[in-house]
Amino acid sequence: MQRRYRKRPPKRQEVKKYRVNEEITAPEIFVIDEEGNKLGVMSRDEALKRAEEAELDLVEVFPAGNPPVAKILNYGQFKYEQEKKLKKQKAAQKKIDTKGIKLSFRIKGKDLEMRRNQALKFLEEGHNVKIELRMQGREKAHTDRAVEMVENFLKSLGNVNIINPINKQGGRITVEVNLKK
Repeated sequence: MQRRYRKRPPKRQEVKKYRVNEEITAPEIFVIDEEGNKLGVMSRDEALKRAEEAELDLVEVFPAGNPPVAKILNYGQFKYEQEKKLKKQKAAQKKIDTKGIKLSFRIKGKDLEMRRNQALKFLEEGHNVKIELRMQGREKAHTDRAVEMVENFLKSLGNVNIINPINKQGGRITVEVNLKK
């Protein structure tokens, strides 16, 4: 029987859940009105009555406070603004990708120069670069020469910061670098 693996859908970032109107359980709360004026500590029922008079919602914005802080506002608009803020934060995050450069044991000349230029381009864009040199057959007997090749390649890149040092695994030598700041 064949097994099938599905990728899990990415988790949605949920907007923080706030208690609204009747969901608020604290008997006394510190209330702030729609203009931002502090009304002080009052009973839950009195605060609900004030929110109802203003035709707005009573939203518990800081439940950890003693007493909890609630604000009189339009909950739909508040929720929309929170989602908008979350999207802005997500867009402002810079995602650093790891780009790969593969070298071979016998690479020379223009090919090596092209890989060097490619690595420099990735580094200038702010990505991490993983340099990998694969060895096949009898090349595996000369790991010292392969390590030397990788070190020379790193020197040709110039001012780089080594994230993961040179690692030898079987017929593969890897190193991960990024640009020094």
